[in-house]
Amino acid sequence: MNLIIRYMKPYAARMAASMTFKFCGTITELLIPYILEYMIDQVVPLGDVTRVLLWGALMIAVAFITRFLNVKANRNAVAVASESIGVLRHDMFQKTLSLSGSQFDAFGLPTLTSRMTSDSYNVQDFMVDVQAIGIRAPIMLIGGIVVTMIMDPVLSGILCVLVPILAVVIFLVTRHGIPLYDRVQTSLDKVIRVMRENITGIRVVKALSKEQYEINRFREANKKLTDDDIRASITMATPGPLMQLTLNIGLTLVVLVGARRVNSGAIQPGVILAFLTYFNLILQSVMSLNRVFMMASKAIASANRIDLIMQTKDDQPVLPVEGHEYPGDAQDAHIVFDHVSFSYHKTGEQCLSDIDFSLKAGESLGIIGATGSGKTSIVNLLMRFYDCDQGGIYIHGRDVRTYEKDELRAMFGVVFQNDTIFNDTLFENISFGRHLNEFQVRRAAQAANISDFIDGLEEAYQYKADIKGANLSGGQKQRTLIARVLADHPQILILDDSSSALDYKTDAALRKAIRADYSSSTTIMVAQRVSSIRNLDHILVLENGRMIGYGTHEELLKNCPVYLDIYRSQMGEIA
Repeated sequence: MNLIIRYMKPYAARMAASMTFKFCGTITELLIPYILEYMIDQVVPLGDVTRVLLWGALMIAVAFITRFLNVKANRNAVAVASESIGVLRHDMFQKTLSLSGSQFDAFGLPTLTSRMTSDSYNVQDFMVDVQAIGIRAPIMLIGGIVVTMIMDPVLSGILCVLVPILAVVIFLVTRHGIPLYDRVQTSLDKVIRVMRENITGIRVVKALSKEQYEINRFREANKKLTDDDIRASITMATPGPLMQLTLNIGLTLVVLVGARRVNSGAIQPGVILAFLTYFNLILQSVMSLNRVFMMASKAIASANRIDLIMQTKDDQPVLPVEGHEYPGDAQDAHIVFDHVSFSYHKTGEQCLSDIDFSLKAGESLGIIGATGSGKTSIVNLLMRFYDCDQGGIYIHGRDVRTYEKDELRAMFGVVFQNDTIFNDTLFENISFGRHLNEFQVRRAAQAANISDFIDGLEEAYQYKADIKGANLSGGQKQRTLIARVLADHPQILILDDSSSALDYKTDAALRKAIRADYSSSTTIMVAQRVSSIRNLDHILVLENGRMIGYGTHEELLKNCPVYLDIYRSQMGEIA
């Protein structure tokens, strides 16, 4: 609830205005049955048509004023809720981008997606209701009871008995609603996860004829969501029929008791008609409050889930430079891994153990090893997506933990294994919001050996890529991604298995262009092919997270049996 208050607070003045409109609109609405009662009991018996018409015109005017004020209040409430949730979504998106790798892994993409979408919509609906129904219903309830007590305390006693009973029921149901809706949102996370996995991997599913298997998996997740939603909805819907029953019983009692009081001369007939209208308005207000409490249950559960992300503390604070310089002798090194060990889950077997190497500015390093050997983990640690458990990582003699994240990552140009082509022009995909000029983009495209393909398109660099580059081949996507990182001429160039879709000739041309035009960049190339890294200054061989070889291509052929086996198997395949 604190999150909702926090984001509504900047709009306090506008909320006060909408609540004032709603308050005035509710008061005028309460006047209509009272005017009707006065007309029936006081004006009509006089037989003065003019007075009847005047009072009728007054009723119409009050109705129009009520309508105007309520519409004004509702529109303002919707605007405030939409704008405040827009700010919340922006802050949540910004917070999501700032999460460390371990925090992102802990939350998971599906739950982050559902909290950004369905959870925020639940909070938005509640913000609208609390400004509209949340003001109208209590005023209508209290005001209606006050007016009816003034008109006839006996009939009003019926309300005073029934309303507290309904209030207790609503309170008890609402208390159980919050955990039920939290369970619904958790089930929704799983449905989104299954959907995302299948949409992302649709080609694999079709290729392996696993459609029915995935349908069954989705059916289970969807059934769990449906069951949880039904359970929550049934629980929260319990007061509805009870309220309707109470309304009917109350109306019957009003008619019976009211008729006897009219016959005895205690009240006039118009009072019964007005009282029935007030009774209906009052019980509708109680039902509206039930809706508010139901939305509150959803909103509080959703707000708690959102706030869990917003309140997540940064687990990668920036350390002071003093006391975190590289302690060894390689002060002129650009990049140093000093006996680094790391585990993603901080328990069990380490995925990197005692990694130790250094690179000078402009040098190149190739990393090779079997799948799961820890190649990408080295990149993740260098860019500080994660922090190492032991040892230290240094750039320009400073621990990477002493750099602001923007400052650190501005040094890098990186292409990951499964990088993303955005639904935009090829020019913007290469420029990527860095305001690069046409010369920089074209030079990078030429170095990445993609310029001939782009120039051959009718729209050239204005050609629009589909989502995830669906209208590009694997090689075209990889070369576009490589052009993206080359365009800004980074200090540190990282290519994480980014040439796997390229033929040997194109791969060789790419490496030649990088050596010629980007020799000042310190280059780290993660690869599966020996041919991609054999001419680099250093080669690191990994096996089960451990360094089993480090040196030049020729040195490793002599002293690293695993590297020799890889080389022979690949050269044999070429032959």
